[in-house]
Amino acid sequence: MSVAEVSRTRLRITEIFHSLQGESLNVGLPTVFVRLTGCPLRCAWCDTAYAFGGGSWMDVNQVVERVAGFRTAHVTVTGGEPLAQRACLSLLTELCDRGLRVSLETSGAVALSGIDPRVEIVMDLKAPGSGEQGRNRWENLRELRRKDQIKFVIAHRQDYDWAVEQMQEHGLAERVHLLFSPVFEQMDPAELAAWILEDRLPVRFQLQLHKTLWGDRPGR
Repeated sequence: MSVAEVSRTRLRITEIFHSLQGESLNVGLPTVFVRLTGCPLRCAWCDTAYAFGGGSWMDVNQVVERVAGFRTAHVTVTGGEPLAQRACLSLLTELCDRGLRVSLETSGAVALSGIDPRVEIVMDLKAPGSGEQGRNRWENLRELRRKDQIKFVIAHRQDYDWAVEQMQEHGLAERVHLLFSPVFEQMDPAELAAWILEDRLPVRFQLQLHKTLWGDRPGR
């Protein structure tokens, strides 16, 4: 098998685990998480830096069988940045073929082309407070559909104003579901909620449910 063929069938995996979905429109649902290793970004507020390196190599079929063993309908492929690994696209399709409801969490810094249309995409737009605003791949907006989601992680008022500006400039509220999330233990959730209500924004305010339940512990 060539190097190119291997890259389409093998993935470096940080962890696979069963938990409750802590974010997105599926918050609260029992979900299997497949966390891929590696990320080209270094967001200031990142809470999964442990996925930047290490991990174990697995074939796509091995990952799918591990996920199936949890007997749960929902699966989220995340990272790191899962699309940084070429075989992620094959994994997404194989999971969909198993009849699972599949979501993908991506930074928005990697092209979305080639993703199985059955997958629900949850894509970040990196605000200034992330330190990675310049990595936003704006052409990805063309790939998103009405069922997909854009998440803004808000660290302060500058981030909020920037997010509102992007909403208006790109007509995002009419195109996708929008999520506004405060940075854990940095942005006052009540203050962000007040801004959203004051401006009558058509967005979903969200807290990270898993951190409410289990704190800032990796993987749960």
